[in-house]
Amino acid sequence: MSKEFNSIDDILDFAINEEQIAADFYTALASKMKHQEMKDTFEQYAIEELGHRAKLEAIKNGKQYQLSEKKIADLKIGDYLVDVDTEKTKITYQEALTIAMKKEKAAFKLYMDLAAASNDTASKDLFLMLAQEEAKHKLRFEVEYDSNILTEN
Repeated sequence: MSKEFNSIDDILDFAINEEQIAADFYTALASKMKHQEMKDTFEQYAIEELGHRAKLEAIKNGKQYQLSEKKIADLKIGDYLVDVDTEKTKITYQEALTIAMKKEKAAFKLYMDLAAASNDTASKDLFLMLAQEEAKHKLRFEVEYDSNILTEN
């Protein structure tokens, strides 16, 4: 899908929806985890993603952002999507971590692109902060993958 965003609200609606999908994804993964530590991690990430969604909704509702309309055409929805087989009920821990890393990378890219398209410091700072939070999640999954998947194989 290489559809372009048509407005700032399109971008925010997309990001809000993606944060909800991420929260649902982490909640579902948490319920499938055998290790309590990873169950707790996924539950915490679900809460954080809902927090991101709330921040984005506040921006949308308060209109306290200024994005350059010119740069919106450069942001293509397909760049931020991750293929996930939602019909698959049996998902391995390795698959879960791989999908999580891809989702966080896509979210990081979206927020970095939104920061670059921002005209005001407050908006730029918010998107950079959201990007950093997604980057921290990705790193956590990479460390988990490295210590539990790569060391076992």
